[in-house]
Amino acid sequence: MGETKTLLRIGALALMWGSSFFWIKLGLDAFSPVQLVLARLVFGAAVLLLICKLQRDRLPSDRKIWLHLTVAAFFHNALPFLLFAVGETTVDSGITGVLNSTTPLWVLVVAPLMGATGRMTGARVAGLVIGLAGILLIFEPWHASGLLSWGALACLAAAASYGFAFVYEGRYLSGTGVSPVALSGGQMLVAIGFVLFALPFGGFAPVHLSTGPVLAVVVLGIGSTGIAFALNYQLLASEGAVAASVVGYLLPVVSVLLGALFLHEQLNPQVIAGMVVVLAGVALTRLPQRERGTFTAATAAEPEQRSLDPAVATKGDHD
Repeated sequence: MGETKTLLRIGALALMWGSSFFWIKLGLDAFSPVQLVLARLVFGAAVLLLICKLQRDRLPSDRKIWLHLTVAAFFHNALPFLLFAVGETTVDSGITGVLNSTTPLWVLVVAPLMGATGRMTGARVAGLVIGLAGILLIFEPWHASGLLSWGALACLAAAASYGFAFVYEGRYLSGTGVSPVALSGGQMLVAIGFVLFALPFGGFAPVHLSTGPVLAVVVLGIGSTGIAFALNYQLLASEGAVAASVVGYLLPVVSVLLGALFLHEQLNPQVIAGMVVVLAGVALTRLPQRERGTFTAATAAEPEQRSLDPAVATKGDHD
């Protein structure tokens, strides 16, 4: 029975996070990227703060923690959420999901620059090279007719932003003693403030409300952001980071399939092969190290997957 519950949680998380790019694509039919991200953060923060209230968790009171949350909110929420939303104005949702899966590769690049103690092993170098090869296979930048665009570059920049955020959070926000749900709720509140400053850049554009896009944004905020965070913490508490890491490998599969089935997005052998190569590269970077108790460069995950969970930020077995 316990194994069944674990599988159900893994499946639910993969569906929630993997479908987030699908909901973004639908929401952009009525909302500008800034409007969509603001609504997403508001709904997500509301869910997490409600859970905090029910669990009697309190937001942090230490000013130093809030300073670190401000940095994390910018690079883990406001900036990448906006970049992905902008990117999806020209990029298919399935491709966006594949690009998001490169986040662990960016962590490998960022971690040494921030003094993280994980070793850059031969397998991880090979993983970086293979992951890059997968991206090139998908976009064929040497062909003018390839998939590469400014939107694709924005999505890659969003994945890189996540990479920096995960290393930063692992170094400065793990082991604070504050509930991970409370940290995430506070972080999203700060991110809302950042996005409010972006309102002059499309935030006041006319909104053409219709049922589909509105429901998409509600599901994105409540389900793929708020509830997914809480469910992830539950999975980590009951089964550990290894079980949670399985979700990361399912996300691009879910995003590609949803885009192909419901949005009639391009699904050809080139994209499929590139996705497989990218995931193979990520898998190589996930090979365990012999050292224990150190922050390793393989601790990355999908943006909404890792968040600020201290149990994950200091271990190398969570994707």
